Order: sequence, then C-alpha cells, then structure tokens
Amino acid sequence: MRTDRTVRTTTPRPAACVTDPVDPLGALRAPEDPGCDVFLTGTVFLDIIFTGLDSAPVRGTESWARGMGSSPGGVANMATALARLGLRTSLAAAFGDDHYGEYCWDALEQGEGIDLSLSHTIPGWHSPVTVSMAYEGERTMVSHGHEAPPPAGTDPFPDCPPRARAAVASLVPGRSEEWVAAAVRRGARVFADVGWDDSGRWDLDALDLEHCEAFLPNAAEAMRYTRTECPRAAARALADRVPIAVVTMGAEGSYAVDGRTGETAHVPAIAVEALDPTGAGDVYVAGFVTGTLAGWPLADRLAFAGLTAALSVQEFGGSLSAPGWPEVAAWWRGHPQPPARYGFLDDLLPTGPGPAGGRRRAVPTIGFRSPA
Repeated sequence: MRTDRTVRTTTPRPAACVTDPVDPLGALRAPEDPGCDVFLTGTVFLDIIFTGLDSAPVRGTESWARGMGSSPGGVANMATALARLGLRTSLAAAFGDDHYGEYCWDALEQGEGIDLSLSHTIPGWHSPVTVSMAYEGERTMVSHGHEAPPPAGTDPFPDCPPRARAAVASLVPGRSEEWVAAAVRRGARVFADVGWDDSGRWDLDALDLEHCEAFLPNAAEAMRYTRTECPRAAARALADRVPIAVVTMGAEGSYAVDGRTGETAHVPAIAVEALDPTGAGDVYVAGFVTGTLAGWPLADRLAFAGLTAALSVQEFGGSLSAPGWPEVAAWWRGHPQPPARYGFLDDLLPTGPGPAGGRRRAVPTIGFRSPA
C-alpha cells in the first residue's frame, strides 16, 4: 500500500505511447514545441454508474441495475478523452486522501499516461462522488463533495499553467479564471464549454469568453444564452463573441461558424444505440480539440468529434468509455458500409489490421487485488 499519501512525484509520459500508436500531431511536432499538448484543471469525481435500468428509480422501492461501472469522472472525463486520442495531457487537480482518490490517481496516471505533476493530494479531504443512473437514453445523477482547500503554504491552485498548445476551460457565469489568461500569454489556444445555468439568468455577458478561440455549448445552452430560437442562429450569434462557435444538437449532429472567415459547417450525428451518455460532451470537445490542433478542415473536426462522442455513448462510464484510436479504427474498418464522409480517417490510421489494444470498459469495482 502506498505511503506517499500527501506528496506524489510523477514522471510524465506521452499518452499515446502504449496502446494508441496514432499521434495526430506527429507531423507537426518540433523540438522547440511545448511538451504538453493540452492543459486542463478542475474537480475529479469518483463516478459510480448504474446502467440497464428500465425506468427511473421510484421512491420507497429498490431498483436493480443490469450493469455497473466505476471510473474517474468530472474533469477526468475530458483528460482521459484527450489522452486516448494521442494528445499529451496535463491535469491539475486535487485528489482526496482516501482509497477513492488513490484509485482515481492511479487510473489516470498509470492507466492513461496523464501528467499529474501539477496535481496534489489533500490530507483529510474525501473525494467527491457522483452516482449516475442511465435509463431511456438519459441519466440522473446524485453528487456529493466539498470544495477542495488549496495546498498548505501555497498560492491558490493552479498558480501558473504549463506551456501548452491548448487549454480547455469550463466556464462559470460571473467568474473569470486567471489561469486562462496566463495560459494564453504562454501560447495556448483556449477551448471552452459551459454547464447548465441553475440561476436561470443565462447572461452571455457573464461568461468570460475574452480569451477563447472556440466555444462549444449544446443547443439548449446556446439558445438560452443568445435568446435565439434555433441552434444555427445561436451559433451565428456566438460567432460574434468568439472566433469559432460550435453548437452540438444531439441526434441532429453539430453546427459550427468560423467568425473570422464566415465559414459554416454542419455534420449529422451517427445513429447509435446509446447505453450511457455520461461524458459524451467531454469526448466531443476532445475530438474537436484534436482536429483543431492537427489543422483539419472545420467539417472534418465536427465529424471526428461526433464520431468519438457516438462511440463513447455505447459504453458505460464517463472517462472509461472515451474511445481511443483502436476503437476509431475498429469502427471504420469494421463498418459494413463506411460513410464516405469519414474517408479522411484513411490518412490517419496506420495500414494493416489497425492499432493494437482491446476495447476499454469500466469495471464494477474500485479495483481488484493484485495476485500475490
């Protein structure tokens, strides 16, 4: 059992070095480039996901689920999705001083190759937990946790982000994140999403979009923030605020407007049978970030992001359902009639049978004991 519960040292390694040999930025890398492709920070949850429920739980009764999984959640969903697509990912987060926190740390660092050198463990602080119940293509979540205190004797965390190609920020109305401006000054391109506004104000001016290159809300959020009646009008309105506005529309796919050039793109969604939508939005953003950093056309970025999100909802769990290149290759080469729209994958995937590595699935326990 570990004894380094309060101080951990890490050795960063590329996320794509073991089972995901595709490096989408391989042709662009140079010795002077930053060692980090994407930086992000936020709260890591321990997610416990129940699937196979026929209906919503009813008060006073006991419901049995046909499936269950456990995985790091919260910001870990995005970090894992980025790492599995071959991006060198750095995560700054607080981890609880409990078995949940230790499991999440090991799953991200050892299992996914995510750089946690800017993360820390807080003595006496328990990990935030979310229980997610998936049924009828939707989910209901119950969470518990307390705000993490900053590390003892240091400035508010994170003090300064590393030099990176990109950063992903989750915007909160009325709050500006100083680290975002610092990341931009160090050369990062900022991609932002946003959560549901529980206040009901939906004030676009309250969102700190100043440093964002791309903003990726879903249709409901975008229309409320822009006071528009359709996702496309919302995207056009948002493109007046950010260089690239992307609005995800569920089964209708996604629509984007490049405010700098006037280019627009719409890519329909891939029809799949959804098991659990947890983390699909994070996976979508990760796919779009990958394509943007690789310099793909706007429509290809939407297509790839939509594909990765579609693959993710066919597995349960947030982070552990995120697809890597093995899953992308399996879908493309195993499709009886591969859609011509995704022909650009031929130039990305290696020749032969495809990348090694099986499908990664969540397991229904925090961790099995290692053999003696």
